[in-house]
Amino acid sequence: MARDASRVEAFSDAVIAIVLTLMAVELLQFSPDAPNGHGLAAALAHEWRSYLAYVITFGIVGQVWLTHHNMWRYVCRVDQMLLVLNLLLLMFVAAIPFTANLLSDNLRGAAVEQRLSAALYVGTVLGEALFFNLSWWWARRRGLLHPDLDPRLAKAVARRFLLGPLLYLVAFAVVFVDPILSLLAYLLLIALYLIRGPGDLPPAGREAAEPG
Repeated sequence: MARDASRVEAFSDAVIAIVLTLMAVELLQFSPDAPNGHGLAAALAHEWRSYLAYVITFGIVGQVWLTHHNMWRYVCRVDQMLLVLNLLLLMFVAAIPFTANLLSDNLRGAAVEQRLSAALYVGTVLGEALFFNLSWWWARRRGLLHPDLDPRLAKAVARRFLLGPLLYLVAFAVVFVDPILSLLAYLLLIALYLIRGPGDLPPAGREAAEPG
């Protein structure tokens, strides 16, 4: 029997909040090899890779939360498979702080270490993007979405969700050219999701026009 989706949303919000906290703890600290005796400015400059990884990863996890919130306002019921797909999505989200920390540490290392850590990072974010798509596909297929949802909007949301995996694959290809450049490719995805598209919350005063 399908059940209400509110508990799934609350649990997912808690996991994402913990991920953001752990990410700050992991990335916003001085590494053991930080220069000593050169002042605070030098120590901060030495950690620029960690700060870059933090900003980009915060943007990615923030985009995950926005997308999850916007998606689940259309889900009115859940079944066992949708719960499993959401858990698998959160599994990848929870691994993001680890791979982001690994990436920031190895951007100072050899080229092979840079590429390996960048590949692990993109694999993690690609995993969550794939399970977003699978969750939406399953919810549509099993009739778990709001009955008043326009089928054309549901298709438009599905097309938009495909944008994430495609851009992550582009970032993965760029890893083999320049790992830092691949990080900047994520900013493009974040910027695209900041532009209002299908499935996003409507402007104030138009909430009644969409279900949820």
